Amino acid sequence: MPGKTQVAAQPGWYTLDPEPALLGSRCGRCGTVAFPKEQAFCRNPACDGTDFAEVELSRRGRIWSYTDARYQPPTPYVAADPYVPFALAAVELAAEKMVVMGQVASGIDAGDIHIGDEVELVLEPLYEDEEHVYLIWKWRPLVAGILKDVSEQLVRAVD
Repeated sequence: MPGKTQVAAQPGWYTLDPEPALLGSRCGRCGTVAFPKEQAFCRNPACDGTDFAEVELSRRGRIWSYTDARYQPPTPYVAADPYVPFALAAVELAAEKMVVMGQVASGIDAGDIHIGDEVELVLEPLYEDEEHVYLIWKWRPLVAGILKDVSEQLVRAVD
């Protein structure tokens, strides 16, 4: 990927640097947090607020539910050829009192995760063209991520 600019595959939904974070909104009237960002009306049915501030959401949460995507999603999803199934996780962000759905990091399938596992937000390439690498957010289990990082360090040390 040297020489290519890394950009968000879904601009305005998350930050790229220094650490990735999902971008949501907070209602100025009732404090309800929404993702993706709200611009028209508060998602709280008891509130008629229309003023919102952009907020970065928690980078860590816990798996609330999960499944796997055995069948290729329709366009505009850009799939590998041949298609490779992936895990999806609904992650509870306790501070925001909300659940956010997203893919699970590459190399981790539905059999590797459990309800209640702690995860963190990471960015991974979704696809690329001649000029750009398009990044998407994913959820990486902390234990699996730590073990993967440690194993990669050990492999480099042995080489």
